[in-house]
Amino acid sequence: MTSPLENLETQLEMFIENVRQIRIIVSDFQPQGQNVLNQKINSLVTGLQEIDKLRPQVQDVYVPFEVFFDYIDQDKNPQLYTKDCVEKALAKNEEVKGKIESLKKFKANLLLELYKTFPTEMNNYRAYRKDSI
Repeated sequence: MTSPLENLETQLEMFIENVRQIRIIVSDFQPQGQNVLNQKINSLVTGLQEIDKLRPQVQDVYVPFEVFFDYIDQDKNPQLYTKDCVEKALAKNEEVKGKIESLKKFKANLLLELYKTFPTEMNNYRAYRKDSI
């Protein structure tokens, strides 16, 4: 059994193919092709009805607006959205990881300098915290 998204994808592919065929017929229209054009237009309407029937099955699917505006409207493959999001997340992860490492080094240097300058207070602090510097 196919999923609702697969059914929708199949219907959309058939709809797109039908539109492509109509475009070909219209671009080189001949009067004897009127019946074929009428059949294709009727198929187009039927295809839209089939797509509309699938709407309740997929209405809870969230599609980010960026997919439409940044990818589909600019003739890019919408599947690139996921790839780009993962790449951005990895880059942000590396940035945060670098900041964490810098802060750890800063803390270690700060504690070391504080220990050199205020050994008694730092020993009290260490005893209070029950950890080592």
